[in-house]
Amino acid sequence: MTISHQAGELYRSAPISMEKEWIDYNGHLNMAYYNVVFDRGGDEFLAELGFGPKYAAERKLTIYTAEVHICYVQEIHLDHIVTVTSQLIDFDGKRLHTYNEIVHVDGWVAATSEVLSLHVDMNGPKVVPFPYDVLPKLEFYKQAHSKLPAPERAGRAIGIKKK
Repeated sequence: MTISHQAGELYRSAPISMEKEWIDYNGHLNMAYYNVVFDRGGDEFLAELGFGPKYAAERKLTIYTAEVHICYVQEIHLDHIVTVTSQLIDFDGKRLHTYNEIVHVDGWVAATSEVLSLHVDMNGPKVVPFPYDVLPKLEFYKQAHSKLPAPERAGRAIGIKKK
């Protein structure tokens, strides 16, 4: 089992630059492209967990997104460079619960994303259990990331509070 970062630290993606086509008429990153940024950074974390392109090609197993909750915190502009941090909150036999943040290179958080993902057999497609050989890495990250502070925005629900 190979781990690419220190135990007890968030996983951090490679830097991501904004693309001109992603900027909307308001002069900042269009809301759809926050998902693109989260997807690029999140895919790096999934590969670290063992679920990258090679896993999909060789085993015909992959990860599908079931649910996402994004909070837009601060605008991103064309000249900004960001990374995506990822934290494994939990997993069970077939699902992953992750929390991600888009972090500007200057250190401020631009957006957060909480994700529930499913382990899928692409031959179905159908949701299937994780193979036993990937469980040690999932357990490693779950234990390491459980020592981190709980993300403030994790577990939020959408709604209008009645007074």
